[in-house]
Amino acid sequence: MKISPRHRGFTLIEVLLVVVIIAILAGIVIIAVNPARQIAQTNNAQRDNDVRAILDAVHQYGIDNRGVLPSAITAVATVVGSGVGEIDICADLVPTYVSAMPYDPTTATASYTDCTDYSTGYTIAVDANGRVTVAAPDAEVAATVSVTR
Repeated sequence: MKISPRHRGFTLIEVLLVVVIIAILAGIVIIAVNPARQIAQTNNAQRDNDVRAILDAVHQYGIDNRGVLPSAITAVATVVGSGVGEIDICADLVPTYVSAMPYDPTTATASYTDCTDYSTGYTIAVDANGRVTVAAPDAEVAATVSVTR
């Protein structure tokens, strides 16, 4: 069977045209998905879970201690941690109310080793009515991650 010269395959122009179309479609998909925004939203979801875990632990501590909160919590929003100028409530909460202190996923100084060496990157404060607020000041994508109870 002899193949005619017109049916041998694709021309260079046809192949290049297909490659260009695929590149354009891939660019549109990457822009639509926006991986940086997706990662930021994932980090904010983690922050929201962490903030709620800390608040739940403090709330449970208060219930178990007849409404008395950890004494280190003040009216000024301060980072929870073991460092100078931070509020150290780890010994009050770990391991009874939370297995380990959660910490911000992207804050460079946030980490948890044990109750003697940690910084959550999250702030905590109590108002005059006894309402506790835990917040994530480093939230991304202009989001506010804060919970009050």
